[in-house]
Amino acid sequence: MTGLARRVAWNLRHRWRRVFALCVVGAGVAAPFLSGLWWTLPLVWFFGLVVALPVLHTLVKPIPEDDADDSENATGDPALDALRERYANGEIDEREFERKLDRLLETEDAEVADPGDGAVADRVREGVRREVERLRE
Repeated sequence: MTGLARRVAWNLRHRWRRVFALCVVGAGVAAPFLSGLWWTLPLVWFFGLVVALPVLHTLVKPIPEDDADDSENATGDPALDALRERYANGEIDEREFERKLDRLLETEDAEVADPGDGAVADRVREGVRREVERLRE
């Protein structure tokens, strides 16, 4: 999805409540003029803003941000995902990718691994190497 299309989809997904509330307020203001009854204004506002809006908000489920193929390739590490994306887009070559990956692994090993336990660092390193091999194919 392109940047503009993603932005439009986000606005439609997150700002529909404001549009709905504006329509309810407008209908509430117009109701007394159309019906001639003053009590229709609070009635329309109550049912629109206190009943219908929360029910609609509860029924609407959020749309996942990424496509299914992006989520299965995601590692959970934003730095690694960004590095993989840059490599896949051709912004960096294989040598620079490996250099940055090694630097990332060094910092990740220092943060993740216990000083006395090298098994965790080895598992992290092996997982990232498998990801690199999969990217190369």
